[in-house]
Amino acid sequence: MTLYRPSALFLFWRKASDRLSRCCELRTVLSVVCLTSSVLVLAGCATPGQMDAQGKISGPIMATSASAIPSETAKNSDARGRQKPAGPVVAPSSTLKSIDPLADAKQSVAALEAPIELWDRIRRGFRMPDLQNDLVTDREVWYSSRPDYIQRMTQRSSKYLFHIVEELERRNMPTELALLPFIESAFNPQAVSSAKAAGMWQFMPATGTYFDLKQNIFRDDRRDVLASTRAALDYLQKLHTMFGDWHLALAAYNWGEGNVGKAIARNKKAGLETGYADLNMPAETRLYVPKLQAVKNIVANPEAFKTELPLIENHPYFQDVTISRDIDVALAAKLADVKLEDFKALNPAASRPVILAAVTPQILLPWDSAKVFQRNFEAYTLGQYASWTTWTVPTTMAASEAARRTGMSESDMRSINSIPPRMLVKAGSTLLVPRSAKVIHDVTSHVAENGQMSLAPEIVTRRVNVKARKGETVATLARRYRVSVLEVADWNQVTAHSSFKLGQSVVLFLPVKANAKSGSKLRTVKRVPRK
Repeated sequence: MTLYRPSALFLFWRKASDRLSRCCELRTVLSVVCLTSSVLVLAGCATPGQMDAQGKISGPIMATSASAIPSETAKNSDARGRQKPAGPVVAPSSTLKSIDPLADAKQSVAALEAPIELWDRIRRGFRMPDLQNDLVTDREVWYSSRPDYIQRMTQRSSKYLFHIVEELERRNMPTELALLPFIESAFNPQAVSSAKAAGMWQFMPATGTYFDLKQNIFRDDRRDVLASTRAALDYLQKLHTMFGDWHLALAAYNWGEGNVGKAIARNKKAGLETGYADLNMPAETRLYVPKLQAVKNIVANPEAFKTELPLIENHPYFQDVTISRDIDVALAAKLADVKLEDFKALNPAASRPVILAAVTPQILLPWDSAKVFQRNFEAYTLGQYASWTTWTVPTTMAASEAARRTGMSESDMRSINSIPPRMLVKAGSTLLVPRSAKVIHDVTSHVAENGQMSLAPEIVTRRVNVKARKGETVATLARRYRVSVLEVADWNQVTAHSSFKLGQSVVLFLPVKANAKSGSKLRTVKRVPRK
């Protein structure tokens, strides 16, 4: 144990006491400063003074000391029990100016009430510069003269707009962009362009892959409402960062960022302006932003265009529900008590008759149907949730053979798996087939995420009769004509190890191209797969 001398102990105690005293005094001073600031504000409101002809405020502003107002803070004493006096409040020395009503009108003031209509909420978030030219006027006339078209588009958008506006506001992006699917797809998530762009936001396959939109035989995220909206806003933010201008960003969204970059470089080299209206671009891109501007103008003031927008309330239309089992699309709609077409409109990425939980762990349902679905899903006892499963094709075969092996009709096999005519299904392909009662497990995540289907043209062959050479066997004939031993044996009803007599007629089915070189004019037949 360390022993301190009396002098050292005394010095230690005195320093500690002084520090404690200073801390208490500082806390009291801070309390007084906060109180006096509040008093100053109240005093300025209570006694504003007189305004002269020049708009200046004259006359004294009442200054009140903290001690004149009863307050628990003012009555607090310090650590030594002494009352801390509050200093007087000092009025501002500069002259106060009155508010100019015209200047005040230009200020943005937050609304006290949330908008009832989603259209009003969208209008409040307009922040992109307006484009004014003849193309905009032309598009305004085009849209406003087609009220039925506008009605269909806006009714279709009512399922998705709230979510898009929420995402735009969360990212602090202009709400004009919520109207972009009107231009891209008329808000049809199943839309496919001639260039193979798909979905509400019209993503090309490669661009969709770049923005992590999965595309396989079971789902296409380019059509998914949540995934495609996330990717589209990511892309638009990226383009705005690149070009620093929303009109150029939109041009790049339509034409490609590389093309817009090259157009800007050409204008710079020629000493020209590089804005959207200054670039040389295709007619489609030239009209792209005017289309959006026209729709924006109609939404901003529908009465001016003699247009009526349907009511879209400012609340969510759908919510996501987690699923833990594979489930038929029709059954999911039934359990949610919604129409099948409405279910498909909210879940357009599910292009097959079954939803695989491994790749689609959540579905979208109308807001008031989510609890109905969950309750019915848990109470469902009438059998399996899914009547479909997957089958990996062991060898290349025709659709008719695949149908025979899985107990389906050929038409159903082609329709459900999108197999075109005159095409073979290659080995390793994944097909959707009926699920028997014996199949307990759902489709695995590996198959659901990586399943692909590869096709090959059916081989058109001709029946050929050839003469066997001396010592000819099934194997030698197969090597000479580049066909399989089993096929030669099957065509001639012999075993794979059989031999032929000299001059014996042997039946072969050879591809048309291979037989054409010999000039043979034998009858063409379609090759029939082995049963």
